[in-house]
Amino acid sequence: MIKRRHLFEFEDQAWFPGLIRDGGTDFLGFLLKLLDFYKPAIKILEEAIVRSGRRQVLDLCSGNGGPVAYIARGLPTELHIRFVLSDKFPNLQAYQEIEASTKGHIGYFRHPVDALDPGIDIPGFRTMFSAIHHFKPEEVTVILKNAVDNGMPIGIFDGGDKHLGTVIGILLFHPLLFLFCTPFIRPFRFSRLLFTYLIPLIPLFTIWDGAISIFRLYRPEALMRLAQVADPERQYTWECGKQRNRFGLNVAYLIGIPVSRSGEPQP
Repeated sequence: MIKRRHLFEFEDQAWFPGLIRDGGTDFLGFLLKLLDFYKPAIKILEEAIVRSGRRQVLDLCSGNGGPVAYIARGLPTELHIRFVLSDKFPNLQAYQEIEASTKGHIGYFRHPVDALDPGIDIPGFRTMFSAIHHFKPEEVTVILKNAVDNGMPIGIFDGGDKHLGTVIGILLFHPLLFLFCTPFIRPFRFSRLLFTYLIPLIPLFTIWDGAISIFRLYRPEALMRLAQVADPERQYTWECGKQRNRFGLNVAYLIGIPVSRSGEPQP
């Protein structure tokens, strides 16, 4: 039994206005880059990709794609890794700018891709950044099992500081960040200025969802238990843990790579 509160988030709802959702994911992407949040994930992901033998990465639940764009720049160019962004609610304007700025090294799917769809058979190393907490434990198992059933390696990365202090920090500092940083968030949208300063729906809903997300976070050992449920025949090698970034914030991760009959990771 995993002790976890799956409280209500607006972003998860199909009826939630896409313009406000995109404003929230753009802010999150900006914030993660500002904090250099996922820097510890770069080396972990690089080693996992090399072990897996894969050179295409399918990113699920990409949001505005910001974490992937940042991480892709940190990986060695000689590995020739290509990322593909996808989301159930794709932020197409952000994806188009990322594709153009990376000269096609980061592509995207225009159509919705649901991480829970058992029919996902797109080849590549699967990743999820700041997304797994949106899913209930049984749904996480479905995501992991789908990777196992298709023989695709997977890497999950999310926040690792599940405590009240993080919630207080969001409530105190995110309003200030919205106030001073909104004009610098890309892609630029006049609608973001309108719904931040005049009708502050983007800050209101984003701060709510951000605070709730902390209660939803999975500890690494919980992710490992779900991986063991998804892979009862031990077809994968799994590893989990936490890494601290330069601001002292923890990144939780789970890596799963298929093993061959010899016990070595297989491409």
